[in-house]
Amino acid sequence: MIVVLAVALAGAIGGGVGTAQAEGSRSSYDRQLLFYNHSYGVLDRETADAIEHSDYLRDFASFQVRTTTGTGGQTWTGRYLTGRETYLELFGVGDLAGQDGTLGSAGLGLSTERAGDLATVTERLKDEGVADPVEFLQTRDFGDGVPVPWFDAILTTTEYDAFGAWAMEYRPEYFADPRGNTEPPSYPGDVGRERYHSDDYRNHLMRDVTFVRLAVTEGDLADTVPLLRAGGFAVRTVTGGGVVAERGGTTIRLDSVPREQAGLQRVEMSLNRPVKDRHVERIGHSTLAVGPGSHAVWRFADNGTR
Repeated sequence: MIVVLAVALAGAIGGGVGTAQAEGSRSSYDRQLLFYNHSYGVLDRETADAIEHSDYLRDFASFQVRTTTGTGGQTWTGRYLTGRETYLELFGVGDLAGQDGTLGSAGLGLSTERAGDLATVTERLKDEGVADPVEFLQTRDFGDGVPVPWFDAILTTTEYDAFGAWAMEYRPEYFADPRGNTEPPSYPGDVGRERYHSDDYRNHLMRDVTFVRLAVTEGDLADTVPLLRAGGFAVRTVTGGGVVAERGGTTIRLDSVPREQAGLQRVEMSLNRPVKDRHVERIGHSTLAVGPGSHAVWRFADNGTR
């Protein structure tokens, strides 16, 4: 949902965070503030079109193809699989403008559950070596030409190779707008993911994203680790130079690769109910394996082309 940030922030002063180290597997903070919200990937056109027209995906998940108008009138059309708290956003080459629309581009959104936590993340980022976090307000236009504040966002930098991550906090104005179809708060200060999403996921198999693996450049990885740590994830290095971030229900793995190998690689999902048999669905250059049990794995070929 925030893929056009680079365009909107083109005039902002930004720079790489630099080399970030992730050691051990414990968080430096007692309370986790950020949780996996969604990730996106830019796939080859054949795979993106197959996803868009897949009858199976419409049964498997709360699925829709939607065009969104954000800050500054920027628009994007994505293919969405939405669960109880998390979702997946998929694009084809050229669906997004400029650099964001190239094969293998990807992103990761992390969100707060309580109002005010984003400010704490911003302060933590400074402790993690990000002297000047980039602040941004994303708006949404429901079609009447009047932008509604959607969420506040924080980035570590506006410069990237093919991958960007951001922290976000939904705005009270968005929850107050009936067109957002959001739910009432479950507790004071509730700006959480479950409140944001509808309960349509109950009518399908997919419940939530539990694991995501993305291949990113060394520079993009270095810019992302401070955000993961500031959010309260337990971040550890893995063989090959990547990291695994755990805590909060969804595990995130980022592998360090050259730019030409970057992209969304694998997504695992929990199911609302167990299935007895294994079903394998070939969707373009990707393979979705569902079951047996209450688990599904969606594998994407390298850059969606092999």
